[in-house]
Amino acid sequence: MIRLLALFITFFLLNNCSFNENSRIWKDKEKDLSEKENVKKIFAEEEVKASEFNQEVKLDLSGLRTSNKIIDNTNNYGAQSYEGQLQKIGNFKFSKLDEINNLNYKPIFLSDGLIFFDKKGTIIRYDNNKKVLWKKNHYTKSEKKLRPKLNFVIKENNIFVTDSIAKYYSINLETGELNWSKNNTYPFNSDIKSYKNKIFVVDYKNTLRCYKIEDGSECWNLQTEDSFTISNAKYSLIIIDEMVVFSNSIGDITAVDIETGLITWQLPTQSSSIINETYNFKISKLVSDGKSIFFSNNKNEFYSVDVKTGVVNWINDLNSNITPIITGNLIFTVSNDGYLYVVEKNKGNILRITDLFKNYKIKKRKEIEPVGFVIGNTNLYLTNSDGKIIIADLSEGKVLKVEKVSGDIVSEPFIFNNNLYVVRNGSIVQYN
Repeated sequence: MIRLLALFITFFLLNNCSFNENSRIWKDKEKDLSEKENVKKIFAEEEVKASEFNQEVKLDLSGLRTSNKIIDNTNNYGAQSYEGQLQKIGNFKFSKLDEINNLNYKPIFLSDGLIFFDKKGTIIRYDNNKKVLWKKNHYTKSEKKLRPKLNFVIKENNIFVTDSIAKYYSINLETGELNWSKNNTYPFNSDIKSYKNKIFVVDYKNTLRCYKIEDGSECWNLQTEDSFTISNAKYSLIIIDEMVVFSNSIGDITAVDIETGLITWQLPTQSSSIINETYNFKISKLVSDGKSIFFSNNKNEFYSVDVKTGVVNWINDLNSNITPIITGNLIFTVSNDGYLYVVEKNKGNILRITDLFKNYKIKKRKEIEPVGFVIGNTNLYLTNSDGKIIIADLSEGKVLKVEKVSGDIVSEPFIFNNNLYVVRNGSIVQYN
């Protein structure tokens, strides 16, 4: 009886729910779902195509001030002292790093040399003549096989190190000997900042961690919203007004009280859908002039945010994950397709756009992207993913010279003591 009843109900439904094209189920098949307001393509990206703008504008840089900073807790380096001709002096050599798709690592620059690392995590101190003063490795045999990548910060006479295999430790600057060593739950993925007796760093779980310099014990930690994928971009943090401000893999900017670890303010810059596509999301380093924080991303957004409140001052359409540079009331940055932007700092108005890739053929320029840039006096020095460095005059935006550094990937350029440095895989190239 039950079986007969089931057959009757099935027969009734089939007769009333026709699957032909005239039935109710299919009558809206011609309509494009993308036209409906409640349907959104979460992986779609709006493409902003740049073009040159206001080429006749010539910048007055006569009042430009330069500095010789290599460490700044607000990442505000501005224009730096460099009058060189980009003539190669020599190389600081190290064994090539394995399994890398970028060289987002910064040497420690000293008055009498520099410090970097090799493929097994060996820390090397060089003198100004490129000779090795000491080499120290503080990893076990099994840890060396993981090819740790290191980040440094100097505090007094010690170097604090974090790495890509969740280890952090302190060594003596003069000898390289180990002071102490500890392990975190997750690998680290940010620059390191030091303030008073504390060190700050962000790990892959979007957790800001505060450590004591003397012994590496944790003061506090703050975890922000996590993503389902591991970001291939490095997170950024700055220290300003007794706050640590940092970015994470999903675009949140969070300001935290240095002493308590409590959130002062938080600014989400992306929708919740970004959590599922963080592998494709990249954000520039945060830079501050003391009043505002500036950063951009590869989602066509350039932000100015108030330091004290986290309120957005302005947003402009600019596709770049390159660190911007502030000089006076001007901001310079380079888009991911090779255009130099000059932006008014206070209002966000774009004053000029110049194509730095104009000498590349169309096919070639689609294959390359900018890595990073510095400003030396009134010139801009931009490294690209094809291993070349472009020198451009800031006043008019004209390309002055293109120099080949490597046939492979290179780092952003660094300026110190009127010399320019670029890291390539296997050596650090020094130019006068």
